[in-house]
Amino acid sequence: MFTDANSDNHFSHSVSSSSTIHTKAYDLDRAISKAQDKLLSLQSPEGFWVFDLEADCTIPSEYIMMMHYLGEIDEPIQAKIANYLRSRQSEDGSYPLFTGGPGDISGSVKVYYALKMAGDSIDAPHMTRLRTYILSQGGAAKANVFARITLAIFEQLPWRGVPYIPVEIMLLPKWFPFHLDKVSYWSRTVMVPLFILCTLQATAKNPNKIEILELFVTHPDEEKHYFPERTLLNKIFLGLDKLGRITQPLIPKKMRAKALESAKDWMVERLNGEDGLGCIFPAMVNAYAALLLLDFPKDHDYVVTARKAIDKLLVINEHDAFCQPCVSPVWDTGLAALALQEADVSANSKSLTRAYDWLKSKQLSDEPGDWRIARPNLAGGGWAFQYANPHYPDVDDTAVVAFAMADSMLPNLEESVQRAALWIEGMQSKNGGYGAFDVDNTYYYLNEIPFADHGALLDPPTSDVSARCAMLLARIVDTHEQYIPALERTINYLRSEQEADGSWFGRWGTNYIYGTWSVLLGLEQTNLPKTDIMYVKAAKWLKSVQREDGGWGEDNYSYHDLSASGKYRFSTAFQTAWAVLGLIAAGEVHSSAVKAGIDFLLRTQQTDGVWNDKCFTAPGFPKVFYLKYHGYDKFFPLWALARYRNELNKK
Repeated sequence: MFTDANSDNHFSHSVSSSSTIHTKAYDLDRAISKAQDKLLSLQSPEGFWVFDLEADCTIPSEYIMMMHYLGEIDEPIQAKIANYLRSRQSEDGSYPLFTGGPGDISGSVKVYYALKMAGDSIDAPHMTRLRTYILSQGGAAKANVFARITLAIFEQLPWRGVPYIPVEIMLLPKWFPFHLDKVSYWSRTVMVPLFILCTLQATAKNPNKIEILELFVTHPDEEKHYFPERTLLNKIFLGLDKLGRITQPLIPKKMRAKALESAKDWMVERLNGEDGLGCIFPAMVNAYAALLLLDFPKDHDYVVTARKAIDKLLVINEHDAFCQPCVSPVWDTGLAALALQEADVSANSKSLTRAYDWLKSKQLSDEPGDWRIARPNLAGGGWAFQYANPHYPDVDDTAVVAFAMADSMLPNLEESVQRAALWIEGMQSKNGGYGAFDVDNTYYYLNEIPFADHGALLDPPTSDVSARCAMLLARIVDTHEQYIPALERTINYLRSEQEADGSWFGRWGTNYIYGTWSVLLGLEQTNLPKTDIMYVKAAKWLKSVQREDGGWGEDNYSYHDLSASGKYRFSTAFQTAWAVLGLIAAGEVHSSAVKAGIDFLLRTQQTDGVWNDKCFTAPGFPKVFYLKYHGYDKFFPLWALARYRNELNKK
């Protein structure tokens, strides 16, 4: 690893020599052309790009369990998902949350149950190893809240093993310590249908009567430790949980009926057609089950459409299949466009115009949205992450798309850029930063409630999202001075968030490499000099974590252990691209580090023009849920190669 960030002269002689040789041996223009042509070939006729979005094995397992909950089992689909699950088991028998990560008890329990439902014998070697792992971790009782709710619905543990989340929560006033408006969008969309399922104690049909008592160290009826006490505040919330259970019989029937009606109305308003509630699988499957539990007939439009939304997430291959947690066309299209206009905005103008025409058709305006709770007078102008999710425009996506439009200099985009910028300005939190969907969503005490053992209940401001907002505002501030105050607050926020080693935390991409890349690209659009300490410290850190092969890689384990920041067992093309782009933004285009990174990308490009990164290096929720964006190794390396070439050509 390159350990000295003070001078490029300290790089090892062998790597520097290798870099020079390989850089001369490869035709940079040819590599860019191949990657560009491949990316162009993947554009849809409508103008967008969308790539598979793969999660850990929890989501595919839940799809199998959904079929058994309903008693409607598609055997061919189940068999293909089971093939997918078996192929991803770790050597120790467990199922990790990310490539090469440690086993996860909750995901492992769900996979075991799903495979047993699919017909796998508990005596099969893979099932024996999986069961041994689960028991070694304390058994299924140690799984997280979401897993235990599933087990309660399938009558594998008593309802006292899940948090008390009565539907009457829908009637709580806004001043109450817990209110839906105080948690993140994803928490709201998952929780409201769960209120219904848990209050009415939904029961799975489970037609084959599959049970998993063999996964419990103590019989579930006798287990006393479903809710370990973590902190004093958590202990208080656990006491309130017990009090709620005791007083539940005293809830008037009219109040319950009113609460159920309120939950139903909230959910129905946001069902979102064939794109589904919140456009995320957990919310969508909960909503589908809740509709049926509320006695909507199976042929009702709501029910039929809700199921279509779920099934549209399936990726079915010849021998296996998996279920995506959501889809990412707006995000993929914005990033692909940035790569292509860096490669050659003029030559790619026709393709880019189609992409931007499609994006303009997806920009939101006067639609109702939960973000209006905090900003009721703010006009719309954002984009969602998915095809359609009008209640939940995404700040990050909006900043990326609007910046790409502004930076393209193509005609007929100014109105979209300005509407987006006004919305971004209005979504700024008090500390100058930006969350992904909400403003000042910082009620941190709520992470101590029994339901929040996953620690992902909130949507506070983060450096990566804030950096892209700064990138947009700085790009247009010369002609729109009204954004100067917001931009200055964001820069101050980013300055306060820089780690002591010079990096920034990455909330929505792994991890410090992603966060540092994000901030450096944002700062590059400002008038801060490259001698600013933020640039200097960040460049030094990036160089310090460069690997011996010239690339960069960071494991999701850095979310669990800070000492793993910037480190991985191997380099990845897209993380190398992030580092290269970040260093170039910091004024390091002629450094040996950048040359070695470019050389790594040239060496590892496949004959079809793209790369082949197989690892999961993006969080849905750090420590809880991770993703693989199948487009990242198709547009980020192209972007880095083209930026490098363009910077060299300026001299």
